[in-house]
Amino acid sequence: MSRVAVVTGAARGIGAATVVALASQGWSVVAVDRGEDDPRLPYPLGTPAELFDVVAQAEAAHSTAPDADFGPRVVAHLADTTDATALGAAVAEAEERFGGLDAMIAVAGVIAGGVPLWELPEAQLEAVLDVDLLGPIIAARVGVPALLRRPAPRSGRYLAVASAAATRGLGGLTAYGAAKAGVAGLVRGLAVDLGDTGVTANAVSPGSTDTDMLAESARIYGLAGPGEFAAQQPMGRVLSPDEVASALVWLAGTTSSALTGVVIPVDGGLAL
Repeated sequence: MSRVAVVTGAARGIGAATVVALASQGWSVVAVDRGEDDPRLPYPLGTPAELFDVVAQAEAAHSTAPDADFGPRVVAHLADTTDATALGAAVAEAEERFGGLDAMIAVAGVIAGGVPLWELPEAQLEAVLDVDLLGPIIAARVGVPALLRRPAPRSGRYLAVASAAATRGLGGLTAYGAAKAGVAGLVRGLAVDLGDTGVTANAVSPGSTDTDMLAESARIYGLAGPGEFAAQQPMGRVLSPDEVASALVWLAGTTSSALTGVVIPVDGGLAL
């Protein structure tokens, strides 16, 4: 029987890459995305069409996975990740359709800024804190109980995406950095709460990654494009979503059992 994951922010970027990578390893996945713009933010978010395309790619990848189960094993689920009832319904679908939950992966994120914190429009501040911090907290509140419903001995995984901004001050992105620092604190606290249950809590901390959020960051900073962020990273390049997803897939698996409460930099050396 394949392991089962719920992944948020699945329509594009790191979330989309994580869905496809999990499916290629034989996972069953409920791919969650808001699927509509947030009127508080000045750039477009993922669409239902993008989410359904990711699911199609993931299904194709799953069909060639070793020991893959037969039948559709990746499904799209439209839900606002800041709504506990809506996200809880995605978790319930994973349990009802696939028999349980082994990994809750909170990837959904947004960005806003470009001005000092005290000048950031209140609506943008709320959006960043809601999606980037409250969203992962809700994912833990609705996802961890499902992970614990697996019989012992279990190997459940709660995962979230932080950012290099959690440890490195970035001008004009103070609210974003504060939210991502909160994610780091979230997984540390969860790790203690979960103790010896067999469920772990960890995060990855990406550097500049080639996503729509990085394109928005470039616009915020008045740069020509996302590629200009490459100079910040010792590796001299922007990362691909697949590179971050590969770390999440490893953390979601059973061989990461010795890690809990950690934030792994997947950042091309940005945090050095």
